[in-house]
Amino acid sequence: MVWRGIFICLLLAAPAQAQTQTALETSVRPSARPAVLPVQLKGAELCGVPDIRGRRLAPIQGKWAGCQIAAPLAVNSVAGVTLSQAATIDCTTAKALRAWVVDGVMPILNGFGGGVSELQVAAHYVCRTRNNKPDGKLSEHAKGHAIDISAIHLKSGDRLSVLSDWDHPRRGKYLKAMHKAACGPFGTVLGPNADVYHKDHFHFDTARYRAGPYCR
Repeated sequence: MVWRGIFICLLLAAPAQAQTQTALETSVRPSARPAVLPVQLKGAELCGVPDIRGRRLAPIQGKWAGCQIAAPLAVNSVAGVTLSQAATIDCTTAKALRAWVVDGVMPILNGFGGGVSELQVAAHYVCRTRNNKPDGKLSEHAKGHAIDISAIHLKSGDRLSVLSDWDHPRRGKYLKAMHKAACGPFGTVLGPNADVYHKDHFHFDTARYRAGPYCR
């Protein structure tokens, strides 16, 4: 009789245990967090490209004829890389800058210094002549077609300076390779070997020539 009582108790307990197990298996649990959280890009999406970020500006008309941008942008970052200051440029120039960062800067650094974190912007839109010469032609900066970069900041806290590192035996190789990589995405690429006006920065603009990109 004792064994019979134990057997009945076990039979009665089994359904309860099964229900408890089923409840645990079917209960709603929070999904696991991803190992790497997505980067939150600041600013609005621009030019139909998700990682060109910033804001749209009202049309700009400068003091001289031709010194204008019909659809200017204030670009904060491209491909997740911050600009040291918002650059006032047009969409064509923003896309060229992104192409240079993605296809040139990132693979050339290849993890050196942890990779690129920021571009030091030396100049963007300004209504002036080329090299500020009184009798010079209108600069591409005056049309929103140009941007000047003076240094590449790295995630390690280090930076590659055009002025200080261009002739460095190791660091200069990175800068020279990045300068060369800009020739194509941009129509004009100038650096320290071009002239005295570009000893401390890269000048990039999207002017196009029949003979192809002008790179010095």
